[in-house]
Amino acid sequence: MAAVDYIELGKQVRRDVVHMLITSGRGHIGSAFSIVEILNVLYEKVLKFDAKKPKWENRDRFILSKGHGCLSFYSVLARKGYFDKKELDLFCREDGILGGHPEASKVPGVEASTGALGHGMSLGLGMAMAARIDKKDYRVFVTVGDGECNEGTVWECAMSAAKNQADNFIVIVDYNKYQSYGPTSEVLNLEPFTDKWAAFGFDVFEANFEGDMGPASSAFEDILLNKMDYKNKKPKVVICHTIKGKGIPMCENNLNWHHKNKVSDEEAKALYDALK
Repeated sequence: MAAVDYIELGKQVRRDVVHMLITSGRGHIGSAFSIVEILNVLYEKVLKFDAKKPKWENRDRFILSKGHGCLSFYSVLARKGYFDKKELDLFCREDGILGGHPEASKVPGVEASTGALGHGMSLGLGMAMAARIDKKDYRVFVTVGDGECNEGTVWECAMSAAKNQADNFIVIVDYNKYQSYGPTSEVLNLEPFTDKWAAFGFDVFEANFEGDMGPASSAFEDILLNKMDYKNKKPKVVICHTIKGKGIPMCENNLNWHHKNKVSDEEAKALYDALK
């Protein structure tokens, strides 16, 4: 496989996110920015898919359980050819297909309608078990938020995944340490986080996206392509240490950018300038 310039690709996706934010006047920019590299690695190097045949039955499945982070997801899907990039101009408009949360019935490449947090993992586990029943070898990847891991359904699903030895089920946690109104450590502390997942029967990996995005993306790619055993009868989780709002300094770890509307001209200019 050819090498990917994850730094430049990350800037391109973030420019799309800023464009959608400004044209629509709203969006979860902090939550979208923290998962850009996760999505780029998955869609550039890991997932089996055919954008021209979104329902190809042997495709790997990806679910963005933290559906509010969909701005970057839409950018990646458009760039991979699932729909015309012009749809990004219509984000959250009545004449477009892209809403504030992804809808499977409207958006090619979206496997499940998400946004009610805590449900994406269970939907994904159902797909993973269906693959086993149908004797298919596709895998199911689900990205959840750290605040989302407050939900009991996350841990109910984790128990079921381990009990059913769902080794084709991979959870990716966007552990940016913040949720909508405060640090996760204060709202509901998740630590010891790696120990929790291990105790629930998962193979546990960690990836650090807090520094340079190039080496971080390559290391994450290596975990998914080379370090995971997809036939060991254990579900997997990658805890990704990310930064909320990553890529634009004024947005990083700034809860004012968790969800933003009424972007001023000065803010718009600063966002674009930071991504040159």
